[in-house]
Amino acid sequence: MKKLCAFLLLFSGLLLLSQVKVAHAKPARMLLDITDIQGLRKNQLVGYGLVVGLDGTGDKNQVKFTSQSMVNMLQQFGVTLDDRTNPKLKNVAAVTVTADIMPQAGKGQLVNVTVSSIGDAKSLRGGTLLLTPLKGLDGQIYATAQGNLVVGGIKAQGTSGSSITVNTPTTGTIPNGAIVEQEIGSDFIEQKDVILNLKRPNFKTARNIEVAINDLFGPDVARAQGQHRVAVAAPTDARQRVTFMSMLEEIEVELGRSKQRVVFNSRTGTVVMGANVKVRKAAVSHGNLTVTIVESSNVSQPNAFGQGNTVTTPESSIYIEKGENPMFVWPEGTSLDVIVKAINSLGAAPDDLMSILQSLHEAGSLEAELVVI
Repeated sequence: MKKLCAFLLLFSGLLLLSQVKVAHAKPARMLLDITDIQGLRKNQLVGYGLVVGLDGTGDKNQVKFTSQSMVNMLQQFGVTLDDRTNPKLKNVAAVTVTADIMPQAGKGQLVNVTVSSIGDAKSLRGGTLLLTPLKGLDGQIYATAQGNLVVGGIKAQGTSGSSITVNTPTTGTIPNGAIVEQEIGSDFIEQKDVILNLKRPNFKTARNIEVAINDLFGPDVARAQGQHRVAVAAPTDARQRVTFMSMLEEIEVELGRSKQRVVFNSRTGTVVMGANVKVRKAAVSHGNLTVTIVESSNVSQPNAFGQGNTVTTPESSIYIEKGENPMFVWPEGTSLDVIVKAINSLGAAPDDLMSILQSLHEAGSLEAELVVI
């Protein structure tokens, strides 16, 4: 009898648990992972330079600015050349050099640079970048770059003209290849407020940020100014502001509801869908129509004693094959797994998948935003 009562109690407990809806925790992120701080952003630098030491894979003679740049550089070192001199350089390539540095970066700090060919060089593998000044939008020099290139691509070519290329051999990097020569100023410390710009604008997220900061520091410290940004009153003393920002880094914020996205890459045919993409009830049919045209030529000859001429007559054979893909129905709230399995059952290629999802979006059945990149 006791065993029976215990079994009934266990069964009743399991029944109650099965009727309880599980509350899924809302996604939470660290504050500075979902926002950018206004005034603290990367600054882009660019420069023009020469890469030397290439094994015959540099710019050809028709690239005039490469030889002109080389002549100008040699003249700076006391090498006198005639203005009409056009040196044939196969081991030199003209390149652009780019780098990103943070504001308040101190003199002497090292940053990575990217080097890209702007002529017709075949490869930059094994090359060395000569000293190159890097300038900002104001024309000022903020860094200088120099060093040996790391190139991930390779190109091989035979005497017959056939070649093979892996990745991109005309672009390389120099880790820590640039030295900061001049600091880029920032008024971040002097500003009264710290402005947090949301990476994904959302009214609910902005409100949650305001509440989370005010719960920690007190009322009216943070003020949401729309779905894009939140203004936070901060101390103007440099040390106190650093401490204040370190405390902001530790705040967790619940994200507001955001639109699900389906991303198409039209160049590669890649389709990426979020885990919560769903569709409303819809009927889908996707048929394939294959048209094959075969061209052939027939020779028509006259009789042995005829007066006609031999002619060639074209002949075309056209075949049409229609795929047998039946219509099927997706029920209300169909999830991503069901969508993928259903489309794969049709044998659809990525382009077909794009067409199906675009049609569902136009019909109002796709609960997601379409993004084409």
